[in-house]
Amino acid sequence: MSSKNLPAPAKLGTGWKTYTDPGGAEAGFLGNETWTRSREPHQAAFEALPVGCGKPLPTASLPVPKHALQGSYRTGAGTPATVLVLRFADAGAASGYYGGYQARMTACGNKGNLQVTQLWSSPDAVASVRAYVDAEAFVEVSTLKGSTVALLAQSAAKPAAQAAWARSVVPVLRAVIDSP
Repeated sequence: MSSKNLPAPAKLGTGWKTYTDPGGAEAGFLGNETWTRSREPHQAAFEALPVGCGKPLPTASLPVPKHALQGSYRTGAGTPATVLVLRFADAGAASGYYGGYQARMTACGNKGNLQVTQLWSSPDAVASVRAYVDAEAFVEVSTLKGSTVALLAQSAAKPAAQAAWARSVVPVLRAVIDSP
């Protein structure tokens, strides 16, 4: 995988730009002076799952991707956003992870330190709001194509107002994520 598997910032929204994340001790990684970075696949797939939910989450194990790539962006409003692309051995493994991810997001509910509310869902994508108590909220768009899962997270002050935007980025993500 490479940056061609991540959407061009202009396709994600007006004023979006790539962002070279310097990383650091608190971030848990050192930057590489680019807007993309390869991630350890198991860790990236695990860290994408919700943690801190008020309800018990499914405990079934999930497939582990073979590759993980993250792109960092800034929205037109200057808020952070990331796209995580997880490439699996085959479409079945990708579908298994995607289904498990969705099951955990749905089970999380709206009580506890982390609250997850679904904005909408379609056969090939879901948009949710992941909000931490007394902290920022994120609009999250997830989609599956072939052997690849893409997870886009955008920090948003008014996440419920981002439903139309979230729908508009699904074809943008799907156009590039599963390219060779």
